[in-house]
Amino acid sequence: MTTRTDVSGARTTGVTSGPDATLRTGAAKFFADTWAVFTREILLVLRDPFTLIFSLLQPLIFLGLFGPLLTGAVGGSFGGAEGASTADTLQWFVPGVIVMISLFGTSMSGSNLLYEMMTGSYERVLATPLDRSAILVGRALKEFAPLVVQGLLIALVCVPFGFTLYPLHLLVGLALLGLFGIGVGALSIALALAAKNREWLFWGVQQSLLFPLLILSGMMLPLEAGPAWMRTAALFNPLTYIVDAERALLAGRFADTDVLWGFVAAAVTCAVGLWVGIRRTRRTV
Repeated sequence: MTTRTDVSGARTTGVTSGPDATLRTGAAKFFADTWAVFTREILLVLRDPFTLIFSLLQPLIFLGLFGPLLTGAVGGSFGGAEGASTADTLQWFVPGVIVMISLFGTSMSGSNLLYEMMTGSYERVLATPLDRSAILVGRALKEFAPLVVQGLLIALVCVPFGFTLYPLHLLVGLALLGLFGIGVGALSIALALAAKNREWLFWGVQQSLLFPLLILSGMMLPLEAGPAWMRTAALFNPLTYIVDAERALLAGRFADTDVLWGFVAAAVTCAVGLWVGIRRTRRTV
């Protein structure tokens, strides 16, 4: 096993060269190439930690400004009693904010790829003997690591204000979001490949889908008070089941059907995203 320098200049470990590389075929090559791509992407994040920190500002603003408004306006919807406390609101709102971080971060995965295609970096990656499917999967897997850090930080920040932290439940919730985020990230990358040289098309589709999914999931406001058509539309939104599962998990409930449906929605999203992304990658390359 050797250490090599990839096209981005990052030192990547775990990829062998020489005679052993020619013997690596099938699943072994796919997993090794996926790890190489994942390592390259993570190193880019670690070299610019400010981006990770800056991405926490928006959810913290939502918690600080939107949370108190929720307590005063619809507080009774959270605890089942009028005059719910800030702690009750946080217990309901924090899971939605963590899901929002996942959705925003993974849905913009394709924007990084668009930048690499414009600068020619992506073409140099394609010139390597990396498995084309591994390029897509490695990029999608990269979204999980920052999500864990951001989710933990958001939960810890809210503890002094009354949020009840269930560590094991939170970790399971983050794993659920990781599964969902891989699928969304793969779809975002597929969209970027389809919109090559047309950056406006990527942002137009991404923004047109992002906010309706967010609103119709009940992430920011309870849908119980909304019109019937919104509640019906929410049933066809996979993000609705993810949000409900996160709320059940962060409330300390494993034995809840919402958790099961959340994992089903995340698994389906992941499978569909990887299938679409891999097909798009193979066709484009």
